[in-house]
Amino acid sequence: MNIYAESSAVLAWLLGEAAGSRVREVLRRAELVMASDLVLIECDRVLIRADRVLIRAVTLGEIDEAPASDRRAHLNAAAAHWHLCRLSLDIVDRARRPFPPEPVRTLDAIHLASALALRSTVPSVELLSLDDRIRRAGEQLGFRLQPR
Repeated sequence: MNIYAESSAVLAWLLGEAAGSRVREVLRRAELVMASDLVLIECDRVLIRADRVLIRAVTLGEIDEAPASDRRAHLNAAAAHWHLCRLSLDIVDRARRPFPPEPVRTLDAIHLASALALRSTVPSVELLSLDDRIRRAGEQLGFRLQPR
C-alpha cells in the first residue's frame, strides 16, 4: 500500500490521540509513505504551540520534559523515511482551482493538489486523513481512504 499522509492523521499519531493507533498501523503497513512539505510545516507549528503549553506544565511540575522533545524526534525520524513532495508551481496551480466539493480550505487544497500530483506518478496512492472535509473531497477525487 502507498500512502499520502495528511496532517490531521500525522498529528493524531504524534499527539497520541485516540485515532493515532489506527494511523500508526496504516503507516506501519505502508510500503511507501508520501507527504507534502506542508505536513512538516503544519506539524511543527502545532508542536511549537504544544511546546509552549508543555513548558508551562513542566514549570508547574505537572509533567516531565520528555514528551515535549519526543514528539518532534518522532516526526523527524518518521519523515526521514518518507518521500516528501515539494510545493511546486504545478501543485500551487492545481490548489488554486476548484475541488469537489467546495468550499475547500486553503491548506486542504494544497494537500489535495499534492496527493493528486503524487497519484500521477504513483497511481495506487491512498489518502491517509482523519479530516472529514479532506476525506470527502479525496473520495470524490477517486482516492481510496485510510484508515477505513
